[in-house]
Amino acid sequence: MAYCGAAVLIGCALLTDIRSMRIPNMLCAAAFITALLYGAILSGIGGLLAALIGTAAGLAPMLAMYAARGIGAGDVKLFGALGAWLGIQQVLNVMLYSILYAGVIGLLLMAACWIWEWPSRLLSREPFLHHDGQRQRRRPVRFPFMLAVAPAALTCWLML
Repeated sequence: MAYCGAAVLIGCALLTDIRSMRIPNMLCAAAFITALLYGAILSGIGGLLAALIGTAAGLAPMLAMYAARGIGAGDVKLFGALGAWLGIQQVLNVMLYSILYAGVIGLLLMAACWIWEWPSRLLSREPFLHHDGQRQRRRPVRFPFMLAVAPAALTCWLML
């Protein structure tokens, strides 16, 4: 049942992240509260405590990635809620595979820019000049992190 709750959370987050590059706070909060209730009903105080520890395991490493501007705040909250559903080991597994998949996606985006000669400013480290000659800051290439999280979760669950 816990995997079903996590799967619903990941599915909803995937849809919203693809659409708007955002994961709603209400989605993460509802998933977190539901996971806490599930843990408490299933195993009492021990289940509630396990869900809270899983939440901490999901939040802590992702906060470091957020501080480095590698992911958004919604991704941090999502992994906190996933930790409540999945527990320490599974949330860390999903996190590891998510980072690996995100790296592959990033490399594929870079290769696509190089092969099809997309605008060179996407890969350039230098700021580019605006049409009036003023320097304009380059915006980084971004993609929805859920594109890496969804296959990572599927990979982890297929390996069970």
